[in-house]
Amino acid sequence: MMVQITGTTKLLGVIGDPVEHSLSPLMHNQAIASLGVDYVYLPLPVKSADLKNAIAGFEAIGLVGFSITIPHKQTIIPLLSEISTVAQGVGAVNTVYRNDHGWIGTNTDIEGFITPLQGYDRDWTQTTVVILGCGGAARAVVVGCAELGCTEIHVVGRNQDKLGQFKESWINSDLAITIHTHAWEQLPELIGQANLLVNATPVGMYPNIEQSPVDQLAMARLPENAIAYDLIYTPNPTQFLRQA
Repeated sequence: MMVQITGTTKLLGVIGDPVEHSLSPLMHNQAIASLGVDYVYLPLPVKSADLKNAIAGFEAIGLVGFSITIPHKQTIIPLLSEISTVAQGVGAVNTVYRNDHGWIGTNTDIEGFITPLQGYDRDWTQTTVVILGCGGAARAVVVGCAELGCTEIHVVGRNQDKLGQFKESWINSDLAITIHTHAWEQLPELIGQANLLVNATPVGMYPNIEQSPVDQLAMARLPENAIAYDLIYTPNPTQFLRQA
């Protein structure tokens, strides 16, 4: 079943850089066709330097709403009229829609992250989480892990300035005592302690499908019963998951 585009078709899309790998257009257009509604969902490549102009252009052409992927989940917030309480708690946005007040941002990444994990028979309160990356996706992972009950969350980043900002941004949150930040050099030791290892970086994403944020020697330290979780879904499996 294909989406039928007419003169009244409303526009939706996904913005990011890159977006060529995204399965969102396929999934959303299949849903649109099944529902029989007059929408189409498009890939919209937007570079960081063009984000502000792109948002203005979306308003001009009447875009109804859009999804957001790397690297815009945090930088888009100042360009929005409002964000939901969930997005405020995460500090990142992955979904934007338009109403009479302007562009409204929210975040559905938390639910998307924890849903597959809820099928595991685990005592999440005794789970040590190691998260690779400290961007917008990592923020949703932190909140999702906290909702599961995890009380020891380690975030590893390469950029010390961004890592410091990440840590500081939670200082007034109940999660402040749960989150520990680490330089990338500490990763091998942390992997050996991990019950849940999450890749929240773009490393390994199409077209760089042979890359992984973790070298094989470090990945060999991952405990046998640990869960490796990659937020990247193209390719499937990623090099990160093949290593694990």
